[in-house]
Amino acid sequence: MPLSMLRLLPCLLLLCLGPVSARTLTARIAEVTTPVASLEGVAVRLDWPAQAAQGRLTLTAQRIVAQDLGYRFADVVWQCPLLRDGQGGWRCDGVLRSGRSKPMRLSLDLGVATTDAVLSQDRSRFALRRQAATPDLTTLDLSRVPVAWAQALLTGVWPDAHLKAGTLDGRLTVEAPENKPLRIRGPLSPSAVGLETPDGSIAAEGLSGRFDIDYRKSATASQASLAGSLHGGEFLAGNAYVALPASPVALRIEATQSGNAPWRLPRIEWRDGDRLQASGSAALSADAALRDLDMTVTSRDIAPLRQAYLSGWLGVVGLGEVDLSGAIDARLQMRDGALRSADVRLHDVHVRDAQQRFVFEGLDGDLRYSSGAPVSSELRWRSGQLQGLDFGAMTLPFDSRDGVLRLRRPAAMPMLGGRVELSGMELRPPAGDTGMRIEFGLDIDSIDFGKVSAALGLPAFTGQLSGNIPKARYADDRIDFDGGLNLHLFDGNVQVSSLAMERPFGVAPTLSADIAMRGIDLQALTGVFDFGSISGRLDGRIADLRLVDWSATAFDAELHTVPRPGLRQRISQRAVQNISSVGDASFVSSLQGRLIGLFDDFGYASIGISCRLENEVCEMGGLHSANGGFTIVEGAGIPRLNVVGYNRQVDWPTLVERLAAVGKGDVKPVFE
Repeated sequence: MPLSMLRLLPCLLLLCLGPVSARTLTARIAEVTTPVASLEGVAVRLDWPAQAAQGRLTLTAQRIVAQDLGYRFADVVWQCPLLRDGQGGWRCDGVLRSGRSKPMRLSLDLGVATTDAVLSQDRSRFALRRQAATPDLTTLDLSRVPVAWAQALLTGVWPDAHLKAGTLDGRLTVEAPENKPLRIRGPLSPSAVGLETPDGSIAAEGLSGRFDIDYRKSATASQASLAGSLHGGEFLAGNAYVALPASPVALRIEATQSGNAPWRLPRIEWRDGDRLQASGSAALSADAALRDLDMTVTSRDIAPLRQAYLSGWLGVVGLGEVDLSGAIDARLQMRDGALRSADVRLHDVHVRDAQQRFVFEGLDGDLRYSSGAPVSSELRWRSGQLQGLDFGAMTLPFDSRDGVLRLRRPAAMPMLGGRVELSGMELRPPAGDTGMRIEFGLDIDSIDFGKVSAALGLPAFTGQLSGNIPKARYADDRIDFDGGLNLHLFDGNVQVSSLAMERPFGVAPTLSADIAMRGIDLQALTGVFDFGSISGRLDGRIADLRLVDWSATAFDAELHTVPRPGLRQRISQRAVQNISSVGDASFVSSLQGRLIGLFDDFGYASIGISCRLENEVCEMGGLHSANGGFTIVEGAGIPRLNVVGYNRQVDWPTLVERLAAVGKGDVKPVFE
């Protein structure tokens, strides 16, 4: 039942009530207009049998519209037994229906100096009181009132919001003098409130709190203020997800609107203890999106921020479980939906990824961004790790102007006995439909690959990693690298080019690259893998390599030996057995099978093997093909040993298991 109708009932009843000697009284009114609402198609009927102690009142209205409050009702019917209260007033208590809505109960007490009405449904109660001395002032008492009853009022302020759960308790006063602004104010306590917008960009569940509200609306302007505290519940706004604690979080919002212009929020305050203190102002666009923002944020303890405030933003880049500690201050300014300036100051911040992908210890300094005039800042850390690889201290001096954050000069840090230098870095923050973009150059000098192997749990490789990437670009959750890396390994060279990475910190990161190998010492390589002994030099390539979540899903690989003058080419019996096991190969003849056990090693002319991986199947190949097979090892000298493969389609997971077995020494010699 709308407030407007409760206020109009006394007027309507007076049209019918008088000496009640008649059996039936009726009144039909085409339209009733008040400062609060208008009614159309109103009919009042009173049936009062002669000499009876009470009559029966029926009131109907085709339409009720409270424009300022946003209420619209159709086909309203109220029936109740009408009787005098003995003091010159009237009472009526009965069922109220509006369209197909669930019936409610309306109790009306028309006193000489006061009007009281109570609207109830189940345990929900909405009470109204007016006094004849102050006809423009109405008091409302709410007890466990469903928030859905306030949907119309909210729609006037926020058209896209839909209230779907929760209750309200409070005591409000409504002032609606004729030709003057409407004003609603008083304490209001929401409980377990849920709301959402049609596009799902804003949603809330279980919000509770207590607020003092003050809402004013005139023909030319609207004002609203809310001050109090929230406790418990959660809400989502874009990528921002906030899980509120059970302890109170102080909130204050002041809003203004001129005519049909968008709302402005000249005052916003949020107080959540040491976790988060924020204050500032904002302005919304016509579609209620955030247009302008000036905000100061402080956290003396950022450890709880990830779970309470940052999980939504961090989850977008795959960092939803990162651990934080330290303190932070920030000032942000946004204009027309784009970041204009930012000043972020870090105080002994520690960042640790739960999946051990990276660690930063002792982050200090500031990071300043400007879309206009130039500003400078400096960020530094004491130490850290990347995929388990330790690195040392680094200082990053930045300049910013015209919407770009730039590294002022190259910055270097020690890493695993070598050095990594970052240069030419430029960062452009998200703007409109364009996400964040980063460009940088990277120079790697003499990193001890043995330490890399130990940190990554690889076999005990030895060598040095160096390389130069003149430019790398990050955009749309993808990193592309120009140039490449050069690894001096096993007295040869491994070159990595066409390097790119998708979702580097997201779900199922994907790496693609081309790898070329030149002059690898097979004696050193097979010794590390405990594969058996092979002497000689190896060249090869792994083209179109694709790793998804660090597991190979596609590549085109080919490896072959290259003879060098004065260098013996020998292969041990164990290496022959391992090649045969892994490559689904066999010896050329049964005679070789009988003779192999008599020799420790054999001479060979060349070794070659290839694998094209697609859809978890490896298309195998070798040096050349004949008689349905492909030669992997071509022998030389006496005894002359050839190893030939016959199965060209090999299941990739099975092949990986065989390689793992070889590394563990689990392969048993099988003579054919």
